[in-house]
Amino acid sequence: MIGGRGPGWGVDFGEEGEIPAGASTADSDAAAGRIVAEARRAGRPVPPVVLTGGDLARTLGMAQDRKTSPATGSGARFEVDVGAVLIDGRLGWFVAHLVARRSWWRGRLLVAANASFIGRWNAAPRSHPGDGRLDVFDASPPLPVRLAARRRLPSGTHVPHPDITQRRIAAAQYDLDPALDVYLDGHRLERARTLSLRVEPKALEVWIPAGAQPRPGGP
Repeated sequence: MIGGRGPGWGVDFGEEGEIPAGASTADSDAAAGRIVAEARRAGRPVPPVVLTGGDLARTLGMAQDRKTSPATGSGARFEVDVGAVLIDGRLGWFVAHLVARRSWWRGRLLVAANASFIGRWNAAPRSHPGDGRLDVFDASPPLPVRLAARRRLPSGTHVPHPDITQRRIAAAQYDLDPALDVYLDGHRLERARTLSLRVEPKALEVWIPAGAQPRPGGP
């Protein structure tokens, strides 16, 4: 149901159906991540989540210029992966992306993406939220490369690039020394020196309301 642009995108992904009663609603990636974290910490099953905004929703085909329908009725259902991370030994979860950085303009940048978008940027153009992998980008490029990449980020043409290392991982560990600020789904956490990442495959059932999906042939 979403396009073919990388590993896993050539197969049908998602299905139409009726949004289940009792589904939670999240208007952002951070809100969806909190639902996952609260359920995991309480030892409860993660409930279905209706996405009404955020980068994961956009990756799954939500029209950005259209108001969403209420979290009832019909929609598109997806089973998506969740990122789990130990941040200096403290456990967290994210649905769209983890970013570790001091500044966009200097120092190391590390992005672990489960969704393609970070705001208006198509930061991980081949990332698929249901393929059992995170797309990790690790770079410490000079300023001219950063400026050129920033111009290309909205279109997703900043990669491949020799100064940007790309990996697709199910699990990996990273030493961030010197410590970097860590953001889960856009929410800033503490500064950290170590990250241990893993994927929880198909851990979350999400729904895109029917009224939020793009119409065939354009807006």
